Amino acid sequence: MVRQCKLASVNRSTVYAQSEALEVNDEVLMLCRLIDEQYTRSPFYGSRRMVVYLSKQGYRVNRKRVQRLMRQMGLAGMAPGPHTSQGHPEHKVYPYLLRGVAVERPNQVWSTDITYIRLARGFAYLVAIIDWYSRKVLSWRVSNSMDAAFCVDCLEDALIQHGQPEVFNSDQGSQFTSAAFTDVLKREGITISMDGRGRALDNIFVERLWRTIKYEDIYLKGYGDICSLTLGLTEYFAFYNRERPHQSLGNMTPDKVYKSAVGGGAMILDKYPRKSETVSSKKTGQRCSAADVVAQTA
Repeated sequence: MVRQCKLASVNRSTVYAQSEALEVNDEVLMLCRLIDEQYTRSPFYGSRRMVVYLSKQGYRVNRKRVQRLMRQMGLAGMAPGPHTSQGHPEHKVYPYLLRGVAVERPNQVWSTDITYIRLARGFAYLVAIIDWYSRKVLSWRVSNSMDAAFCVDCLEDALIQHGQPEVFNSDQGSQFTSAAFTDVLKREGITISMDGRGRALDNIFVERLWRTIKYEDIYLKGYGDICSLTLGLTEYFAFYNRERPHQSLGNMTPDKVYKSAVGGGAMILDKYPRKSETVSSKKTGQRCSAADVVAQTA
């Protein structure tokens, strides 16, 4: 914990202190719930379409409020748009290295992302790290805030439990571009890759994981607080890795494919190849689909 606090540049007293859930009213919770459900069904919905959808549900809200809620939830539509999903202006952004690369073995590529989780009274955020070859969830954490500390903790746990990947991919969110996070990867000699701006499907395997877990567990159970969410996710991820058959893996489980190194694989194919990958944090635009994903089985 001392080392993690030092990496994240936070005081230990802040970590050990009792976290208080944010007070939010029923209308905000309902709006977040509706936005989350619609975004899971239609991830191409930006703030404009979401305003129209909410009005059809009986909620007249302006676009600025929807934008604020979507930022708070860590959501961005896939259609092009101005000044969204901005990373920290002082953080270094790395190029995307996985387009056209065949993933042929476990621990060749890991990736991570954060998603919003609605609760009965409030909300939480879930971060997970997945192995691309096997789709195995290697580590995960929940938090009531989108700071870097719980992402660093998740990464450290994955490294302790499963060793080191050759390449680690993430989006350009400030949690993953922070020195606290990237310094851990550098320390272990891991190559860093980050999704290109306007390319949501560069990290498609984690995006698919979010859709799966929300429809198969979170929406069905309606967790009331972070404690019950943590217990429920512990059970679900054990089921997901050990028992749930995956069609893309020939109906084998992620655990079996990860351990045997047989039956997995992946590749991101680009419909519209670029001459060079833009890594400037000044680049604007919402995330959009510009890649096909081919899940290959050995």
